[in-house]
Amino acid sequence: MTLSIDLLGWAGAATMLYGYIMVSASRMAGDGMPYQVINLFGSIALMISTAYHDAWPSAILNIIWAAIGVVSITRLISARSGKKAVNVP
Repeated sequence: MTLSIDLLGWAGAATMLYGYIMVSASRMAGDGMPYQVINLFGSIALMISTAYHDAWPSAILNIIWAAIGVVSITRLISARSGKKAVNVP
């Protein structure tokens, strides 16, 4: 079980690092859906790993990070829905 949790943590860290590298290299928009999804999944994976290992400051940070991702994704979906709406008089 510990190996699985450790691998999950490493995968989460790699996922978040990938997103950061892509934004820093201007290959991905920091306010776009792909970056937000990458951060959400990475932070959830890291939160599980750090909570399992009782690293609570990191676990709480990743819970907050995931919450920010959920809010950002919700706003992006809402903005997309608004653009597709057609105003009928």
